[in-house]
Amino acid sequence: MSVLRGFLWLLIFLLLGQAVVGLFRLPMPSGVIGMLLLTLFFGYRGGMNPDVVHISQPLIAMLALLIMPGVVEIFFVAGQFADQWAAILTALIAGTLLSVLSSLLLMRRYLPASDAPGMAAGNAGHE
Repeated sequence: MSVLRGFLWLLIFLLLGQAVVGLFRLPMPSGVIGMLLLTLFFGYRGGMNPDVVHISQPLIAMLALLIMPGVVEIFFVAGQFADQWAAILTALIAGTLLSVLSSLLLMRRYLPASDAPGMAAGNAGHE
């Protein structure tokens, strides 16, 4: 039942993202808007729903398969963007850096503080 509730959470926020994109005519995918709304909702609430965590783990493991169609499509349309290599390179570098930075900030914010690696309670002070 947990899987069904987790999918329901994801579906609700996907539909909310679709509504926001439709209402405001945003040039972004509804899934991205839905996940942003889901993140904001759980951030406001102070934690993740266990059902969403439960269903997200297998989806994260299959992430490469979920983005593969978009990656394959690039090979068919690459010729149309050949003269825009500087803008594409800038967007890739900036997007990667912003993604890493936002992940770091979110991890620092929501993960509990822990000891340095290798400094477990039994190993502290032993060298």
